[in-house]
Amino acid sequence: MCWLTSHVDASWWYMGTIGSQVMCDNIPGLVNKQRQLCRQHPKVMQAIGAGMKDWIAECQYQFKNHRWNCQTMARDHNLFGRLLLRSSREAAFVYAVSSAGVVHALARACSGGQLDSCSCDPTKKGSSRDAQGAFDWGGCSDHVEHAVRFSQAFVDAKERAERDARALMNLHNNRAGRKAVKRFMTLECKCHGVSGSCSLRTCWLALADFRLTGDHLRRRYNGAVQVAVDQYGAGFTAAHAHLKRPGKNDLVYLEDSPDYCVRSFESGSLGTGGRVCNRTSRGVDSCEVMCCGRGYDTSRVSRTTKCECKFHWCCAVHCQDCHLQVDLHTCKGQT
Repeated sequence: MCWLTSHVDASWWYMGTIGSQVMCDNIPGLVNKQRQLCRQHPKVMQAIGAGMKDWIAECQYQFKNHRWNCQTMARDHNLFGRLLLRSSREAAFVYAVSSAGVVHALARACSGGQLDSCSCDPTKKGSSRDAQGAFDWGGCSDHVEHAVRFSQAFVDAKERAERDARALMNLHNNRAGRKAVKRFMTLECKCHGVSGSCSLRTCWLALADFRLTGDHLRRRYNGAVQVAVDQYGAGFTAAHAHLKRPGKNDLVYLEDSPDYCVRSFESGSLGTGGRVCNRTSRGVDSCEVMCCGRGYDTSRVSRTTKCECKFHWCCAVHCQDCHLQVDLHTCKGQT
């Protein structure tokens, strides 16, 4: 099956490799709208760039024991090389988690007073109610709606300029990522009253730890829907009759994933040669699965750990360094 897709180049990701001094003209591949926003909001770009390490780390955490482990390539300005040229479910996850990462980073920067263009959510004023009764809005609610609007304007700009099958896929997954962040907003409250009677509560909306968003998107990755563009070219239908129609919270993809077992320049797969595997596991991190039946090499390595720790009054813990010899199993490469 062949899809008409654009040259994928989510080059705003390159901001994370430039450092705190974001130079808008030096980021390759930005469309005019993105470059304009970059020049107008340099501090916002710095917040996005600084937050990139969090969503990349989350991606790598979610797939650390899998054949595809969300490995980045420092010298490639889209960070993931040719892998994202294919409209696979891995590309779907990367777009969703990166879009979510932008929202999370910007909302935190707003409420943390790092940006002149936003602060706490100004709509959270007066009184409201929840299942426990009435409360007053107070504190500093994370301004997630502002972060979502900026993410839509900046992150989606390239896809809105393209409007082909791949662009529609990216827009859908970007939106799913943003919705995932909003899904885990929590109401945090502080009680006031005599002896903690909680006769009065002051509450605010706060972002949850990004791990909850990562876990949610990983579940959506597992249940991602393969789609085809509908007859109007404006939406999706399931690629196969037995598949459900994708919802707004689902991740969607157009093409099957490449074979991550073998290194392939064309597909961008790095292969699993040299990857550490678990000889005693029966899961995806097992040597049988990770090494794709090629076998593995075993080497004896020395590791240093803290041991014989003792508590000393008051208040320190003193440990010794213990040196252990352990077996390390790594997958054989292609023959």
